Amino acid sequence: MTSLADVAREAGVAVSTASRVLNGSTHPISAATRARVIEAATRLGYSPSALARALVSRTSRLVGVLVSDIVNPYFSVIARGADDVASRAGYVTMLSNVDRRTTTEINRLRTMRDYRAAGVIFAGSGHVDDPQADDLTKAVREAREQGIHSVSLTARDLGCHVITADSQGAAYEITEYLISLGHRRIAFVEGPPGMIANRERRDGFLACMSDADLTAEAQCLPGGFDYEAGHAAAMRLIARPPLPHAVLAANDEAAVGALSALRQAGIDVPGEVSVAGIDDLRVARFVGLTTVSLPLYEMGAMAARHIIDNPACAGGDDTTTTVLSHRLIPRETTAPRPA
Repeated sequence: MTSLADVAREAGVAVSTASRVLNGSTHPISAATRARVIEAATRLGYSPSALARALVSRTSRLVGVLVSDIVNPYFSVIARGADDVASRAGYVTMLSNVDRRTTTEINRLRTMRDYRAAGVIFAGSGHVDDPQADDLTKAVREAREQGIHSVSLTARDLGCHVITADSQGAAYEITEYLISLGHRRIAFVEGPPGMIANRERRDGFLACMSDADLTAEAQCLPGGFDYEAGHAAAMRLIARPPLPHAVLAANDEAAVGALSALRQAGIDVPGEVSVAGIDDLRVARFVGLTTVSLPLYEMGAMAARHIIDNPACAGGDDTTTTVLSHRLIPRETTAPRPA
């Protein structure tokens, strides 16, 4: 493998001179010397490593994507959007699982600083009243001072740009749709406790039920963002009749779990109970789940574009928020309530 020293020796120059030429330094070097170094590098097939270029330029073409749960398809869609944009611009994405831990987010951000990443996308939801929020905000500020741009895909107070969907509005709209079908007793399967995304979706559900004078008919069940949590929540409903008219889960994965439990128990969906979710993941389309389509791909794509087009060192603090629109998708798991 050809080294920089090989190129310098072939061109008859010092290693430092060859490095300056090949890394685009503005240090004064004669045109003849530059041509000789480039010719030697081409002849020997030399290509400087990305890390070496990063050390010289103080930045790299790396975009970090921090996700709460790497197996959750919600984050797969976001990551694909970010990677598509990054790849077309000559950047590389690095996907990292943080397990919903702020400490891990801080550590991963520091790793991105070590690699001189162009930016970091915080794709996961933060915690309500997070005791480590200030530490993470400080880490984001320190990263920005090093030229590393951050974007959050949830409304978190990190001192960086936010690109997100209106999760509360999405939950409100799908609850309103269930009410319009004649459903009154509606159960909401919550996401993980203490997460901002869960609070937003639960608040949207409860606000709609309150506006419809149905607060007494609203039921919130402990759950999570996975299939097993939705299945367990539905099993608890089945064990304690009467059944609700409809079940709304905080995301599609949990909704499919609830749908499976109801059908396994011989309950007609949507004849007896309607079921709906939020996100519009591929699994929702496979089972005909009524849901709200959130612009997950667009969020990832816009976050990557924002990092590539707006280096942190050029614009200073950017705490603006961009909210993308959502769309109700009625499918086969919901139907009007029988008279």
